[in-house]
Amino acid sequence: MITDKLNKGQLLIAEPSIIGDLTFNRAVILLADHNKEGSVGFIFNKPLKFKLKDLLPEINSEFKIYNGGPVEQDNLYFIHNIPDLIKNSIEISNGIFWGGDFELTKELINNGLIKKKNIRFFLGYTGWDSNQLETEIKANAWILTKNSYENKILNKTSSQFWKERIMDIGGEYLIWSNAPENPILN
Repeated sequence: MITDKLNKGQLLIAEPSIIGDLTFNRAVILLADHNKEGSVGFIFNKPLKFKLKDLLPEINSEFKIYNGGPVEQDNLYFIHNIPDLIKNSIEISNGIFWGGDFELTKELINNGLIKKKNIRFFLGYTGWDSNQLETEIKANAWILTKNSYENKILNKTSSQFWKERIMDIGGEYLIWSNAPENPILN
């Protein structure tokens, strides 16, 4: 399950040692792109208090908005599993796609043709410069794993996702699965 070769489509699981960092503490990140210039990912388990209609009143939708990461938090991004409906999207891997024709996406949502199980919206993204992510992985900030959910990752609830991934990894990480988010408050 743990791997050491970085590829888009994989999951980055925050090491339990990341404490006090509100953005990355217990984060699960889908790596959307990785190349020699750097990497881009979206945090999958940090919902914000906004709904899509709060940011875009022309869209009548209760879709949650997630904190995608600390970079460009004034921009909205989306990942989906319906490239046949959303044109011009980029495949991440295994039936997961990034972006596409946003005007068409808004129309499809308003017409009820896109469901919550098909799409997830993010404010901002997580980004790394060339070799930065590799350095962070070597420094034990992240656990790199395969995305065994493939395109069903869009259905994962956020509250227990990190704990579930830590339990799947097992071994020395099992003790952390029931630890409080902030051990100081224990």
